[in-house]
Amino acid sequence: MSIALNDQAAEAAPALPSHPLLLVRHGQTEWNVAARCQGQLDSNLTTRGRAQADHVGSILRRLVEAIPDWRETVRLVASPLGRTMETARIINRHLDLPIQQDARIAEVSFGRWEGMTRDEIYRGNPWLSAHGPHGWQFRAPAGERYEQVQARLFAFLAEIDRPTIAISHGMSGRILRGHYAGLSPERAVRLAVPQDRVWRLTPKGVEELG
Repeated sequence: MSIALNDQAAEAAPALPSHPLLLVRHGQTEWNVAARCQGQLDSNLTTRGRAQADHVGSILRRLVEAIPDWRETVRLVASPLGRTMETARIINRHLDLPIQQDARIAEVSFGRWEGMTRDEIYRGNPWLSAHGPHGWQFRAPAGERYEQVQARLFAFLAEIDRPTIAISHGMSGRILRGHYAGLSPERAVRLAVPQDRVWRLTPKGVEELG
């Protein structure tokens, strides 16, 4: 399996922000449990997902308290999708910061596959089996391609001017972490995406905190 990037996407990569980016994935959802492709559709957090968000909130509070004048300097940004906003509201019980929405960190659009289970997608598209278990999402009819998602995430990174908490998604988070870690797209899409962790992204690399 190969996920090709064109030269224009590669040239658009911004310098890594000097300020830390604290990256979070939303808590578990009902569609996560059902192995249903969410993309830019949505489903509610499960009881476990709400507990995960609360746990992440306590981690973030500990991290931001080490930042001088954190209440005035730390920015809390969330994808505008329902599951990320619900996660943000639970996390914010620990922080009490303004929540800003930014569609650039939303999940990949999986086009006509959104709402389908992975089994349904594979049954309807048997040719996918030749490409392995990773990166299949970027082959969806009417869906986004890797370089398109990367471009909007790069635009988000280019505007980070303060310590920032970003509440995002599984595949979008993989691409961000892969960029900071210097991974190829093929390796980035294989990263694990637990929902009870915080990733601290800095020019020095990626640190997983839980």
